[in-house]
Amino acid sequence: MKVLHISAECYPAAKAGGLGDVVGALPKYLTNSGVTAGVIIPKYHLKWIENHSFTPIYRGSVRLHNYYINFTIEKEQHDTLGFPFFVVNIPGKFDRPGIYADPSGYTYGDEVERYLCFQQAVLQWIVNSPGRPALLHCHDHHTGLIPFMVKHCPEYRALAYIPTMFTIHNGMYHGAFSWSKLYLMPFFDAEARGLLDWADTICPLAAAIKCAWRVTTVSPSYLEELKQASNGMEWLFYHEQHKSVGILNGIDTQVWNPRSDGYIARHLEDSVDNFKAANKQVLAQGFHLDPALPLITFIGRLVMEKGADLLPDLFSRILHGGMRVSFVVLGAGEPRIADALAQLRHHFPGRFHASLEYNEALAHQLYAGSDFLMMPSRVEPCGLNQMYAMRYGTLPIVRAVGGLRDTVPDIGEPDGGGRGIRFNNFSIEDGYLAIYRAAELYYNHRDTFEDIRRHVMQLDFSWERSAGHYMHIYSQMW
Repeated sequence: MKVLHISAECYPAAKAGGLGDVVGALPKYLTNSGVTAGVIIPKYHLKWIENHSFTPIYRGSVRLHNYYINFTIEKEQHDTLGFPFFVVNIPGKFDRPGIYADPSGYTYGDEVERYLCFQQAVLQWIVNSPGRPALLHCHDHHTGLIPFMVKHCPEYRALAYIPTMFTIHNGMYHGAFSWSKLYLMPFFDAEARGLLDWADTICPLAAAIKCAWRVTTVSPSYLEELKQASNGMEWLFYHEQHKSVGILNGIDTQVWNPRSDGYIARHLEDSVDNFKAANKQVLAQGFHLDPALPLITFIGRLVMEKGADLLPDLFSRILHGGMRVSFVVLGAGEPRIADALAQLRHHFPGRFHASLEYNEALAHQLYAGSDFLMMPSRVEPCGLNQMYAMRYGTLPIVRAVGGLRDTVPDIGEPDGGGRGIRFNNFSIEDGYLAIYRAAELYYNHRDTFEDIRRHVMQLDFSWERSAGHYMHIYSQMW
């Protein structure tokens, strides 16, 4: 194995967001390109993991303060994901019905202990394995202490020669914890203490940025944004910019394929218009919507980061004002937002529907049948939904942040390369104007709308392109 990806998520085994999609796709495309890659995550009590067979390949224990915790490294038997897939079975730590929270939405209170165990278990396995990976690719703060540990912990220093890459999928989450929990850490060189510190905490995100050989973000614009606004880490990103690069994520075009997608009612054959109309009709019938109205969809977590708190008031203003559009929302998250959307569903039947859940099959059908996708994100390191949408001929309406800025030029751009509608300010007024422009395009510039729709379906957002960028950086470190 040339590259081992270490992550908290990997689709379809465990997914809470874009991190899972990336880690589930990138290794497959790297392997197809000749760079053998594998993935290791914790073993959660989740349906996909429970339904697949794993073989134990290593047993050990890690120290947390004055006691030891046993673990087992297990390998998925048939490589059904297209690459070697491993899980770390740590009884009592990850064998729970959720990745970061229980089914009621309550986060687990022992995250520090859980991920210290996970990271050390991975390193102990590698130290004692006859065939070690040539590069460790760590993802987000859950694995952020690994670049530090291999350099400065005597127990793992035998791995110090292995290059480490750290990818930031969401810099909002630092994984920081109090120095009062220092006793949980493995022994490390005393002079390295400063590499762990940020804002008087032990900060895995900061430690990874300082210690990894290379740092990447999931879009070029997001890297620039982190240098300008990253909750106090601006100086650190600026200082480490010499080893940092933004690489736009790709999408798995085998999974997201309108010609073969098993989740959608009508596959793309010859006519894009027929494909869109047939799938929109399925949604109209299922949600009692008027198919003559442009259908605008939101798909994602109902949290402030995704701008979901803007939706209830924005949609209410549009619906009360009589603009001839319809909306569907798919997602779960903050109860306050979900309750407000449920009220809209009650007041505007036939024009608004909300499915307050995570539903992969419905998400695919919405991409296939919608006319526009709304993404009013406050923060969007890369964004995959806008790429999925364009793959299925749905035009994005996005706030110009992060990867949304990189992937969705506005239809008003003079070069004619527009792919969707952008707005700058996080406000009801800007969101209203963006949706008004979408309706205007749909009703009054139909030929242009259909031309753009056909154009965006031909764009290359595949992982082949993105994997090539990663391979180039890997080659610089080997």
